[in-house]
Amino acid sequence: MSLCPCGSSKQAADCCDPVINGEQNAATAESLMRARYCAFASGQVEFLNSSLHPEHRDDHDVHATRRWAENSQWLGLQIVASERGGEQDQDGEVEFIATYKEKGVIRQHHERSSFSKLDGVWYFVEGELVPPATRVNSSPKIGRNDPCPCGSGKKYKKCCGSA
Repeated sequence: MSLCPCGSSKQAADCCDPVINGEQNAATAESLMRARYCAFASGQVEFLNSSLHPEHRDDHDVHATRRWAENSQWLGLQIVASERGGEQDQDGEVEFIATYKEKGVIRQHHERSSFSKLDGVWYFVEGELVPPATRVNSSPKIGRNDPCPCGSGKKYKKCCGSA
């Protein structure tokens, strides 16, 4: 028995495996999101295609999805937020961050995904990348002729600013 890769702290057999294997439908949009992450982590691209809303399958690139899934080491899933998507809802959104390693570089895929229920079954509709937050420098800008903040007594342009 092994823990589910989705980070739920449940055994895979009691979490995402039954959804991926078609033994049960995902109860919520978030549970489908978790199962889709596990399918990426285990290279089960067929599930990724079948859990895609039927109206959006025509432009789905199965080969690119397979390459990404198989050429990445999936390191973890963080659910940032879920809106709607409960058992009684017809649509929902899940914001998540999937961390993976590709070509030796650790990356994060931050997405807000839309889900819709069709005939009682949850499907992934589309995802929108969440841009990184803008960082504002809180310290004042150092002018070229200001004293260097390293404490050398030299002008910034002649010290640390010359690099």
